[in-house]
Amino acid sequence: MDVGTLLEALLLGLLEGLTEFIPVSSTGHILLAGHFLGFESTGKTFEILIQLGAILAILSVYFAKLVELARALPKSAVARRFVLGVLVAFLPAAVLGVLAHGFIKTVLFETPRLICVMLILGGFVLLAVDRVPLKPRYLSLGEFPLSLCFKIGLCQCLALIPGTSRSGATIVGSLLLGADKRSAAEFSFFLAMPTMAGAFAYDLYKNANLLSASDFPVIAVGFVAAFFAALAVVRWLLDYVSRHGYAVFGWWRLVVGVVGLIALTIWG
Repeated sequence: MDVGTLLEALLLGLLEGLTEFIPVSSTGHILLAGHFLGFESTGKTFEILIQLGAILAILSVYFAKLVELARALPKSAVARRFVLGVLVAFLPAAVLGVLAHGFIKTVLFETPRLICVMLILGGFVLLAVDRVPLKPRYLSLGEFPLSLCFKIGLCQCLALIPGTSRSGATIVGSLLLGADKRSAAEFSFFLAMPTMAGAFAYDLYKNANLLSASDFPVIAVGFVAAFFAALAVVRWLLDYVSRHGYAVFGWWRLVVGVVGLIALTIWG
């Protein structure tokens, strides 16, 4: 196994973990970075499969809450409604992702200029939303009605376009639909679990026959790096956005998108 390829996998895994749960598009970042590094994964599976590391990171952080939620299900209508709400929010992107899987992987994943444009557009949206004096109606996850969850799920469908950001689409959608900043981010975390697990399982199912033994060390390195990087971000993010909002991520997106377009113009 080429050491350079493993180092690239390490870098991309760290990038995945650092950006998965903040609204800047982890997929957009690693696709752009992979493009300029000349990194090629079999069937573009690396970029999807290393998300399992980020899934395990959030599961470890929320393990106690998940156990508490599971114990509450038989006797708590609020707990059952919340779990059902997450599943309802998961369904739109799951269905559309399966139907458009080939197009997403072979066209959208291979269009770096589109990714840069979506990063820039999303940056303007985040900056605009962060400045609007929104009055939240829902201050905790237990207050989210099923109709709100479904609408957030529709927003998540936008993230099938790389560069949009799954967390960005769900957080902005939640804020505009009445959630406060902390509960919007937390719902995005919970929704990430079935969404990313489903993407991982489906992509592995579709591409398992393409993978060889040489692909697994690269995926393993990216997976471990994504786990530890995501672990650090999840522990920090909720308190940060509660105090400071999302403007910094909007500026981040603008910088990366503009620099990406300039680099593509110069180097292709």
